[in-house]
Amino acid sequence: GGKTVYEIFSLNDMSCYYDFEKSPGATPLDIKGKYDFLGNESIVSKLLEFQEHKTAIVSLSIPHIHCSSCIWILENIHKLQTGISTSQVNFPEKKVRITYNHEVTSLKKIVHLLSSIGYEPYISLENYETGKNNVDRSLTYKLGLAFFCFGNIMLLSFPEYFEVKEFWLDTYKPFFRWLIFVLSLPSFLYSASGYYVSAYKSIKSGMLNIDIPIALGIIIFFIRSTFDIVMDYGSGFFDSLTGLIFFMLLGKMFQIKTYSFLSFERDFKSYFPIAITKINTDFSEESVPIYDIEKGNRLLIRNQELIPVDGILISDKAEIDYSFVTGEAIPITKKSGDKVFAGGKQIGKVIEMEVLHSVSQSYLT
Repeated sequence: GGKTVYEIFSLNDMSCYYDFEKSPGATPLDIKGKYDFLGNESIVSKLLEFQEHKTAIVSLSIPHIHCSSCIWILENIHKLQTGISTSQVNFPEKKVRITYNHEVTSLKKIVHLLSSIGYEPYISLENYETGKNNVDRSLTYKLGLAFFCFGNIMLLSFPEYFEVKEFWLDTYKPFFRWLIFVLSLPSFLYSASGYYVSAYKSIKSGMLNIDIPIALGIIIFFIRSTFDIVMDYGSGFFDSLTGLIFFMLLGKMFQIKTYSFLSFERDFKSYFPIAITKINTDFSEESVPIYDIEKGNRLLIRNQELIPVDGILISDKAEIDYSFVTGEAIPITKKSGDKVFAGGKQIGKVIEMEVLHSVSQSYLT
């Protein structure tokens, strides 16, 4: 495997890859037939982030990214495969985002290339809905609006801080105070709305959380400041109110960013394959999405592949690892006619099985 990688890099004048780190990448493994499902356009379309005209963009998880050599070779992969225009590595998340011309090359060829140089992507059922995922930007909008309100209110409050005796400022002081009040409304009503909703749900469920005193403090701030303006006691505390909302949202933004880097939680979709090999009546092999599996289908399970559905073993013998289900890592020996359960991992030779029932999203859940 290492010799193959070296030859690929040498032919493309990229042998300086080894100058960055002593042990980059990983030894390429045998992947024959493993990614045949990437020839199915309906599956590929689910994996792509973007596809328009000749341009397609895909993000692939590369577990073997760990050093500067990895970043260098993955961001120069366009030199190894025509059709790839750019590639960008996200080192903390161990992902590479590749832009390519799908008329010149294909996702299957790209995955085979990455695997051949020791950077095999990890593609699972979790990636199947990638193209449909919507990014929630509500916190970003709330933060931006809170910053706008806070900044302008601070500027308009400066004369109140210094008590400057100036005719024009004294004459229009009520106008500026009501302008500050109007500017505080978007921050109070929209930017801080998450705290009100959380506090309401917390009270309704009978369990107190930290958002209750925060929401209470924001509301009291607003009522007291509005009272001061109405009674002409002063400009109130709208600057402090909008500043409080802005900095709390800023802290929440940093918290979410930090947790996203430190998150190790994975659900069942992270382990199940996107597609499986089905054996047709004419004994030809076809890669189909796991949700298309029906009762009576014959499936081909390769080494280290997860069994997606309960079935009956057709092959003479099989070694099944059920650690995903039971936590026990010792493989269980099955013989022809035995029942095999979803979640087991096939170890060793290729086996055949017959599906006992159809697969659905509710079943997998």
